[in-house]
Amino acid sequence: MTLVHILVFGGAALALGFVARVFAPSTGSGLGAWPELVEGRGRGWLILVGSVLALYWLQPPTPIRHLDFWLPTASLALTMIVWAVTNHESRVEIMERPTLITAAVIIGLILLIGLTRYLGPVCCLTPSRPPDILEIILGLGLVIALTAVCARLSPSSPWLATLLAVLIIGLFLILKTDAIAQAASAALRALTGQPTNQASPLDIRWLGFSYLAFRLLHMLRDRVTSKLPALSLQEFVSYAVFFPALTAGPIDRAERFVKDFRQPFALAMLPSTSSGSGAELLEGGMRIALGVFKKFVLADSLTALALNSANAAQTTSTFWMWIVLYAYAWRIYFDFGGYTDIAIGLGRWLGIKLPENFDRPYLKPNLTVFWNSWHITLAQWFRAYFFNPLTRALRSRSLSPAVIIFIGQASTMILIGLWHGVTWNFVAWGAWHAVGLFAHNRWAEFARARLTGLDGFPRLKRFSGWMGIVLTFHYVALGWVWFALPSVSLSLSVFRKLFGIQ
Repeated sequence: MTLVHILVFGGAALALGFVARVFAPSTGSGLGAWPELVEGRGRGWLILVGSVLALYWLQPPTPIRHLDFWLPTASLALTMIVWAVTNHESRVEIMERPTLITAAVIIGLILLIGLTRYLGPVCCLTPSRPPDILEIILGLGLVIALTAVCARLSPSSPWLATLLAVLIIGLFLILKTDAIAQAASAALRALTGQPTNQASPLDIRWLGFSYLAFRLLHMLRDRVTSKLPALSLQEFVSYAVFFPALTAGPIDRAERFVKDFRQPFALAMLPSTSSGSGAELLEGGMRIALGVFKKFVLADSLTALALNSANAAQTTSTFWMWIVLYAYAWRIYFDFGGYTDIAIGLGRWLGIKLPENFDRPYLKPNLTVFWNSWHITLAQWFRAYFFNPLTRALRSRSLSPAVIIFIGQASTMILIGLWHGVTWNFVAWGAWHAVGLFAHNRWAEFARARLTGLDGFPRLKRFSGWMGIVLTFHYVALGWVWFALPSVSLSLSVFRKLFGIQ
């Protein structure tokens, strides 16, 4: 998101919140349906419409013709198909009036965005001109047909959820693997009549797909285990593409999101002791301001100095290489944490309390606590849907606890690395943290009964805590070398410079 996006989204959220606040006390006072419209289902409609429009507006440009229109459309199509598959009563519910109205609103918005191609200088919401309206109608017809088929088959075909999960993971691999992404770009260029020799892995930039994939996989998994609550199509789509959390998270849970989504809401300026509502205006505004400062002042100021391929190759001094590394460590925190603050603040103004994603991670005394405070929702997702099921399965194989923990931590952290990109450097970054987590786990087991004597020496205990913070920060910072650079050889060169081994 740019500052323009933040200003527009913030203004829209404030307008919605203040309308609700002005009209909320007026129920039955002759002002018509405004309170019900804004406080109740109307707020849901506005969140849905805003999120769909933002999906197209935030989509980055791409050199492949019309792809910046079809990628957001594919996000909505995939979301609607997953809803049809995960809805326990989909055969009936898909024909109910609220579902049909929601589908009609989404389709109508897509068609309106497509029609902007004919508005001349006013065009367009998408970075480039949308495709011909007939192509859009044909594409939407295919989506409607697929959704209807999935809705009809889903109750008697639980394998559909697994098939969709495999499809989502396959799309993820295409986007995150440079060689496959370049091949996919060449195929799309051939389809649109563009030169294939100009294909690049960067051509297919699908806005928010990484976070959308996690939300959809969460719902597919919970459908298989019968844990997913019943969600209307409006709630489902609003959750999946909720615009404040679309580009950089956090990864909310459907059951938590929909609880806020269903509550009446009016933007409160001051805490209310009678209703228990908080000062959403003040709290949301402070989070947005803090996020803007972190991202656009601190993170952007550190960008030129922070570790990258050019700085890694040009820096020869050990001292300056450490400065470059420190700059990257803080830049990535301020950048990511800033976007999270903005998302949480915007969510507060809309009555949605998005989960926290960072909790002063660089002040944690060990790596385990660091990963409980850095990208919290990502770590929780992998813990719930991968680490816990894997370790439960390994316990039945009579393996020692240490082996189970190592396998679980190594595979989980490597997968988190691969989520950022399918490269050897991200594998190395995941393995780096896996080794650190396992070492801390073994040390904690060893020291638990042996260091209890420190309780009688508060200064020594405090000193050991500070040393833990320093060591953990530097271990994490050294790990960013793998994360920030494109190749193992360049990363090893940076490590040599950091430790004066030329």
